[in-house]
Parts: sequence; C-alpha cells; structure tokens
Amino acid sequence: MGYRILLVEDDRLFNETICDHLEEMGHEICGVFDPQSAVERCFYQNFDLYLLDINLPYEDGFALLHSLRESSDKTPAIFLTSREDRDSLLKGLQIGADDYLRKPVDLEELDLRIRTVMRRYRRVERYRFDGYEIDLHRRKLYRDGQELELGRKVFELLAVLLRSEGRVVATEEIAAALWSTAEEESYGAIRVYITRLKKLFGSRIENIRGVGYRWRFDPNESEEE
Repeated sequence: MGYRILLVEDDRLFNETICDHLEEMGHEICGVFDPQSAVERCFYQNFDLYLLDINLPYEDGFALLHSLRESSDKTPAIFLTSREDRDSLLKGLQIGADDYLRKPVDLEELDLRIRTVMRRYRRVERYRFDGYEIDLHRRKLYRDGQELELGRKVFELLAVLLRSEGRVVATEEIAAALWSTAEEESYGAIRVYITRLKKLFGSRIENIRGVGYRWRFDPNESEEE
C-alpha cells in the first residue's frame, strides 16, 4: 500500500534520492527544500506521513513540526537527522514526532520505519454512504472511488461533525477545533465551509439556528473502525 508522503530536506541530491526511492516503492512523494514550502503544500494537500530534516533554512524541523501540531495537524512524522545527542532526539519526540532516523539513511531501514509508524495508525474510522467513503484518520474523502480534495479546514470540520455522533456541535466548539489559540477564529469561514459541505452532503448537515450544526445519521449507513 502506498502512502502520500511529504519530504522536507534542503540537500537537493539527498532529497531527489529519497523521492526516487519512495516512488519506486509505490508511494506518492512530494519533496520540498524549506519549511515555508512545506507549510504551503500542507495547506493545499493532505499527506499520510511527513519526513522532516532537522537542519533546515529559515527555521529548523522542530519549529516546523511544532507549528503543524499547534494547528491540530496529527499527521505521523519521522525526523531525518545527523544529530547524535539525546536531547535533540527527545525534543523531537516531545514535539510530536513518531520516530527518527539518523543520516546517512539506509533506504531499507527507512522503508521499515515507515511501515512501523503507519502500522500504529492502521486503526481507522471510515464512513460509507451515498457513494461516499470518508477515512477520518487519513483525512481522505472518496466519491464512487475517486478521491476528492476538500482542503484541511473543511475536512477538519467534516470530522468534527461526524465524530459528534449526531449531537449538536456549537459554533464555538467548531471554532476551537479548527483554530489554535494563537490564531484568529473566523465564524464567517465556518459558514463558508458548511456551505461547501452542504453542496456534497445536502440535508445531512443540519443548521441549528443560533447554536451550531448537526450531522444527520442514517441508522443503516456503514461506520468502520
């Protein structure tokens, strides 16, 4: 099974080598060279795994992963590092990395680490109805087998509604889930996201005036773990 992987590595030759190898292994790989490019990619595209160098231009890999985790991005992450000191490794794990691999990277070991990390995330939540399949942990939406791109915030809102198990979710609760405390909340944006979801799912999303929103479940639809 291939994964969609984002590699952030400023050594261009090493970046190309890793990308070529992972593509040969059946993965969909996006290689960038700096944190800003990584953040831009994450905004427009969902990934199954991050491979992050620590020593990067502008800001290091620790700061990059920290900012992603602060934005509620729980995508598994592996640090690729030439550092040997214990403090650096502990710092990476405390920030939210799932594993680390020392350079020079052995490609067979990299494959093993990827399989091991992704195995931890194998327990998924899936919903199937009306030709749609939604995988919450991998943040993927399919219609009739074709993947649809929602954007991160819209998908996060969809996940909040589905995980509410049919209860009304207050607008304030949605805002807290979609934006970190360091970000400015936007209730106007929530309305835009709801409109986009309603174009796909119609009356399944119920507007509870003055309170929030609720996902209308059909007792016969499929939910898997």
